[in-house]
Amino acid sequence: MIANYGYKDGSGEYYISIDTDQCITCPVGRACLGACPKGMFESMVDDYDDEVVHVKEQFRRSLAYDCAECKPSTGRGPLPCASACTPGAIGHSW
Repeated sequence: MIANYGYKDGSGEYYISIDTDQCITCPVGRACLGACPKGMFESMVDDYDDEVVHVKEQFRRSLAYDCAECKPSTGRGPLPCASACTPGAIGHSW
């Protein structure tokens, strides 16, 4: 299942998508939790008793600002959260 966290406003759509099926079988022990400099991710147990990662509630309405450190308008390299997620379960819409 793809879980989307974020919002849409006049400037665009800002969503972080997490493929929970890939997250469940994470071979690197959820390295994304420590990769985000803002600490935006946390582990939780979903409705099927599987441990998955999600975006903390306090960040869901401000992703464009909170991710700006890793997503500058120019000269952007690989995103720490997406790079740490070796299964490729994390994606950004913008």
